Parts: sequence; structure tokens; C-alpha cells
Amino acid sequence: MSEARFTSLVARGPSAVSHDIDDLTSGFWVVVITFEGGLTAVRMDDVDRTEPAPRGEERSDAGAWPALSGPWRTSLDRTAYVEGVSEIRRRIAAGTVYQVNLCRVLEHDLAEGADIAVLGDRLAAGNPAPYSATINLPEAGLELACASPEAYLLRAGDLVTSRPIKGTATTAELLLPKDYAENVMIVDLVRHDVGHVSRPGTVSVDHLCRVEEHPGLVHLVSDVSGRLRPRTTWRELLDASFPPGSVSGAPKHTALLAIADLEPVARGPYCGAVGWIDIDRDEAELAVGIRTFWVARDGDGRRVLRFGTGAGITWGSDAQGEWAETELKAARLVALAEGEAPERAKV
Repeated sequence: MSEARFTSLVARGPSAVSHDIDDLTSGFWVVVITFEGGLTAVRMDDVDRTEPAPRGEERSDAGAWPALSGPWRTSLDRTAYVEGVSEIRRRIAAGTVYQVNLCRVLEHDLAEGADIAVLGDRLAAGNPAPYSATINLPEAGLELACASPEAYLLRAGDLVTSRPIKGTATTAELLLPKDYAENVMIVDLVRHDVGHVSRPGTVSVDHLCRVEEHPGLVHLVSDVSGRLRPRTTWRELLDASFPPGSVSGAPKHTALLAIADLEPVARGPYCGAVGWIDIDRDEAELAVGIRTFWVARDGDGRRVLRFGTGAGITWGSDAQGEWAETELKAARLVALAEGEAPERAKV
């Protein structure tokens, strides 16, 4: 069934597809934006805002999900990732950048009949997240299961809020001074982004470096909000704030140059935006597209499943430790995709 499931609503009845944000002038739209800026928006005519039924078990109307056996391919192996960390530290020493999010994309062959709705149910049961989403709209090229803990943009009228995450560990006691410093850097960047489209004096840091617990790990999360200037368009808001600062780096421009130099493949929906925009109600919930699986075609036309993982690199980074962070972030979700118990996997 073509539908999109989010934490608190289900949308069905796709009636239009657009790749231009200016086309979103009315109605409810499911939105996916790749890290590289490509937008796919699908207008949905049937939106159920009642609390969806618990998804602790796979639904009877869902299809099948195959066992995923064998290793995942990775766009950066350990050696390449460690060298990437070293190169970022060289750029930091040269003064061109002071934080870069370095990511790798995992890939696994996928059978033609695999139903992303089943994987979405598994993630909802085994790794519940505040901004979970399952988007099963193959007619629009969207097959995606997301367990994101991070809000890129939440909108209610003229109030817009971003909740950047920087800092990850297995327990709060293992968070390092580097994690707190990294979070503060990105909060400053997000304040700047939101400030471009907010009324003067309305941008605030509502929470700084609070510890949030998620399955298998903890994060440092901050909240930044602002009141939009009158008649601010969605194009202006996205131009000011995309891609999310927490998954690019600071300064954003030079961080993006480093990412382009060091990452050999496009990130796609990973580290982009996943969610919905309701134009008529002036509301939106766009998550940062992390902890996200998506279906694609490789260069030979084979159906593949992809998943991204990364870490924020600063001068204080230990290269082997940052590689281990990418493993920690991926392990539980990859295990769920493989049909195993949610425990650390070799990725």
C-alpha cells in the first residue's frame, strides 16, 4: 500500500509529485530532501492524525522482508575513514574549518520483493525514535524507513525550532569534553542559520547540551528556536538552514567542501530531511535523515538497501574512536534490518 507513516500520523492517497519547493502552495506533503539538495514532495489527500496503532508486530497487510546475509559494502573502509579524519584535522590546523561530519554509506543487495513497510515496523518496535517514519511511495521513487532522533525543522505558525544532536556515547558518563564542545559549535551555527529568516531578537537557545537516552546509546541535544519574519517562504527557510548543520560542520561552506573531497559517494536521503509539511495548517515536522534505510538501484541496476553512518570530527578527535562511533550508530539498526536481535553488528 502506498502510504507514509510518521510518529503521530498516517498519510495516504498520493495525488501529485513535485521536485520544486515553490509548488507547495496548499495541502499536505510528504517531503524527502537529499543531502545534496534534491527534493521529492508528494501531496497526500488522506491524512489520519489520530495516534497510529502500535507497531510492535509486523502488520498483516505488509509484504515480506528477506534475510540479509553476508557483509555490507561500505563507501569508506576503516583505513580510508581514518585517513579522512587525519585530513580534516590537517584542515582544522590550517584554519579553514573547525568541525566536519565525516560519513560512510553502507550497501547491501536487496531482493525485488522486499517491502520497506516491514523494515519500518521492525525499526519502530526495536529502535523507537521520536521522528520515526516509513515512506512507501515507490511511484514517487521513495522507499525509506527512518528511526531519526533528531529534528531538523519543526514549525508551528511562525515558530520554528531545530534540535541539533552532537555528542554520542553508550552512557552519559562516557561523553567527552569534545562532545560538549562539538555541540556548542553546531548550536552557534544553527542560531546563525535560523537568524537569517527570524525576526530580530527572537532567536533563542532553549536547551543546551541536555542528555537524551536512545536505544543503545545517549546523545547531547540542544534546542534552538526563532520567530519567522512575516511572509517567509519555504524556499527562504530551506536556503537559510539546509543542509542541517549537525551533519555538515562548521563553518558550513568549508565543511561541505571537505565532505565533497573526502566522501566518494553521494549521501542521498541520509543526512538530508525526512518528514512532512502541511501548508494549510502552517505546520511541519522535518527530521534529519539519520538512522535511515532507503532503497535504491546501483550502477548495474540491481536493487540495493543503503544506510549511512558518520561522526563529527574536531581537532580533539581520535580517528579510531570516530570509526568506532560510526559502528555504534549503525550496529543496532543494521542488526534489525538483518532480522537479528538488536545488538552490535560488524559494519
